[in-house]
Amino acid sequence: MRILVTNDDGIDSVGLHVLARRMALHGEVVVVAPNAEYSGASASLGALHLIQPEVRHETISGVTQAWSVTGPPALCVFFARMGTFGSPFDLIVSGINPGANVGRAVYHSGTIGAALTGRNGGVSGIAVSQAVTGLGVEGQAWDEMIVGQHWDTAAAVASSFAEGLIADMPSDPVVVNLNVPNVAVDELRGWRHADVGVDPPRRVSTATLQPKIGYEGAYTVAMSWGDGLSLPSGSDGKTVEDGFVAVTYLSRLHHAPRQDIDAAETALSRLTSQRSH
Repeated sequence: MRILVTNDDGIDSVGLHVLARRMALHGEVVVVAPNAEYSGASASLGALHLIQPEVRHETISGVTQAWSVTGPPALCVFFARMGTFGSPFDLIVSGINPGANVGRAVYHSGTIGAALTGRNGGVSGIAVSQAVTGLGVEGQAWDEMIVGQHWDTAAAVASSFAEGLIADMPSDPVVVNLNVPNVAVDELRGWRHADVGVDPPRRVSTATLQPKIGYEGAYTVAMSWGDGLSLPSGSDGKTVEDGFVAVTYLSRLHHAPRQDIDAAETALSRLTSQRSH
């Protein structure tokens, strides 16, 4: 069993190291992670012809092989699929992300983007995120929020889930999004399947332009966060708030319903007709 461990917070993230050491219980672990923070990168690869990715050997205690890549997590997985780091991988585990990736944060998360990229290559993936003090914003957190983080809890949850997945690996690859409360293991209330919600626990509420002094025509974007939101029962975010591990299976993108395609084809025909006149 070869397991690729990655993240979107960079090769130096404590959560990545804790997760990698725990996953070593289940097979040969190879860490391939971004050289810097790539939160919010989703499943992007970057402009390969411009960034000219560089790969470096890294050292992580308790892990035999580790590499950093000058690019987002999906690129790390993409290179792994191409055989850059040896024989094919059987499982991808991404995390531990500080900040719950629930609600719309699922669309932007680099943690989840890595697992999605793996599935595109036929490999199942587990994305692991953990709530933080202050709720986090859009699935992201910063240093003051992760003081006293219970990394071992999220790692134990990921290990337990991976053990079950490995024992009965699905023939059609899956992406599982795990969100873990930030408590000690014995304080977890259990596991629950949850629906992907609409909102994260806390979101960006305003984004306004502020002139950059001394730079005519240039602006910074001043953002503010709203208060914590009241999330609906059964959603991934509410499940974590209630003290349970939220388990969601993320589906593939599917074709649009036929009526939507018909509407698009009608609009295209109309546009073509207008241009011909």
